[in-house]
Amino acid sequence: MAVCEVCSNDYEKAFEVRADGVLHIFDSLECAAQRIAPSCENCQCRILGHGLQANGQFFCCAHCARQKGHAQLVDHA
Repeated sequence: MAVCEVCSNDYEKAFEVRADGVLHIFDSLECAAQRIAPSCENCQCRILGHGLQANGQFFCCAHCARQKGHAQLVDHA
């Protein structure tokens, strides 16, 4: 079995994720999100979908991006 790097659970159904050339082992999607998903610069929620980026900052939505001065970002076309 493999041990989750977030919660240390030794789980037979653990899985591997390679991100930025680093191999990670998790027992759940929740643990994977806590370790590798970026956080919104405004509200600090984990970005699990397609977030927005501006000047190296990550945002969960256009509203949060606007709160930090990035008026050009929109959620949809």
